[in-house]
Amino acid sequence: MKKYNIQNYVRYKEDIKLSMPEGLFWDEYTRDQLVVKFMYLVENLARKFSTSQQASGVMTINDLIQEGSIGLISAIDKLNWDTLKESEDIEKTLKSFLSKRIKGSIRRAIDINRGDMRIPEHKINEVRRNPKNEAIVSMFFNSIFNKLETGVNSDGENIYHQIEDNHPKYNLDILNAYLISIMKTHLDDTQFQVVRLFYGLDCDKMQASEIAKFLGIQVNTANVRISQIKKEAIDKLIANVSPSQVVDYL
Repeated sequence: MKKYNIQNYVRYKEDIKLSMPEGLFWDEYTRDQLVVKFMYLVENLARKFSTSQQASGVMTINDLIQEGSIGLISAIDKLNWDTLKESEDIEKTLKSFLSKRIKGSIRRAIDINRGDMRIPEHKINEVRRNPKNEAIVSMFFNSIFNKLETGVNSDGENIYHQIEDNHPKYNLDILNAYLISIMKTHLDDTQFQVVRLFYGLDCDKMQASEIAKFLGIQVNTANVRISQIKKEAIDKLIANVSPSQVVDYL
């Protein structure tokens, strides 16, 4: 594989820049052209992460650039030009949206490699402001289980209302141990096993059909029945866990 020195790399980037068409509206660029045009965001953010404590010893700069590129491509595929055109400054809004997605992609990769997950800071602040509000229990469990299932931020995120992505991190092993302890107290055995196996709290995640077979539930109705049991279990946790238990964990 050919190695590039700094001068060659700089020249390569300049050649790429010169090859880009001029005078186009943003929505007239092709997907590949947009990727090239905004790759500098990936490089800049990857460099910042590479010097951070959270990435140190976990991922190389090349790893970070690769993960950031995945985030950039995914973000470009989700662009809504009709919405963007309503912005007073399309370029600024576009950069903000793409940067958010790039950072999210890099953070998720770091968290996966470190064994960490994050809860949005604005939700943590909401809990701390209202430590006796029972609604925080619902917020906590819904956020936790949603992130355990998807591992990503919601794709429905509004491009104009993005929340700063400063997330406290939680070690998955500690979080899983906490959830299992709470579940053993409040759930029956079937509910406990469904949640444990579906989210892979102390084991590999299992599909609904696999869980159904393991628990002796009819496989032909597995998806519906497992989803139902899972919902009942989470609702039971929300109804029985006190706000103080959630605040103590946070």
